[in-house]
Amino acid sequence: ATDVTQEHLRSGDWKDLEFKDYNFGAQGQPIAIGYVQPLLEVREEIQNIFLQMGFTEMPTNNYVESSFWNFDALFQPQQHPARDSHDTFFLEAPAATKQLPEDYLEKVKEVHQRGGYGSKGYGYDWKRDEAEKNLLRTHTTAVSTRMLYKLAQEKPFAPKRYYSIDRVFRNEAVDRTHLAEFHQIEGLICDYGLTLGDLIGVLEDFFSSLGMSKLRFKPAYNPYTEPSMEIFSYHEGLKKWVEVGNSGMFRPEMLLPMGLPEGVNVIAWGLSLERPTMILYGIDNIRDLFGPKVDFNLIKSNPLCRLGLQ
Repeated sequence: ATDVTQEHLRSGDWKDLEFKDYNFGAQGQPIAIGYVQPLLEVREEIQNIFLQMGFTEMPTNNYVESSFWNFDALFQPQQHPARDSHDTFFLEAPAATKQLPEDYLEKVKEVHQRGGYGSKGYGYDWKRDEAEKNLLRTHTTAVSTRMLYKLAQEKPFAPKRYYSIDRVFRNEAVDRTHLAEFHQIEGLICDYGLTLGDLIGVLEDFFSSLGMSKLRFKPAYNPYTEPSMEIFSYHEGLKKWVEVGNSGMFRPEMLLPMGLPEGVNVIAWGLSLERPTMILYGIDNIRDLFGPKVDFNLIKSNPLCRLGLQ
């Protein structure tokens, strides 16, 4: 016999039976346990990389942001297409904020309308009502703006390295590589004498730590950075180059009104968390990774060692 049953116990015949020895080295039934989502694995790895590079995490608990911090403080004009409702989720209630730093707001208004700090500005009638509109933040650069303004108020100036990883929201059509709600990795370095070469070097070190050595940088335009670069990485599954982020050097029209000293530069970058994860795991549809159509079998079969990570 192999097991003692209720009948054996009732009849007492278990005393006369010969039982098979237990094999304590045999594999048992698989235990139903939780599995780590690939996004969380890559997020933790990226966070560790930032910490090893000497960065400090920024607070990102405000999903709702004002247009002022999300757009205006970034020297992004109020007529920019990104500020239209077909690209941004605006709130109905509360529709506006009144808590803005007045002195700084006036400087931002002036540089938009008439320029300054070596800029001609945009030459339009800047409206406070537009700046007060509440929205779901379209990028965590809004957090960077707040942190840089706070840093500018601290005297004397001290160089800083900041990072964040959190959700952002954009009114975009959902497809294989785009979501309306996704995660952004934000990083910036604020110090004297920084150059575009420093930015490229930091990005190459960062991505090589993730095992992504095939990178390309393409000149781009951003209202708040000059020069600007798009970042591409090669996706082995899709057999093509995929954009994974944007980067550049913040313009003086953005930094000097905050009160940062002249000669201080800021190199910054915003990267998607989903797309590097897709590249590292060979996933060709972002909807299998995050959202209502997530592939739970993919999570269950998630390899212990992340692809490409060293």
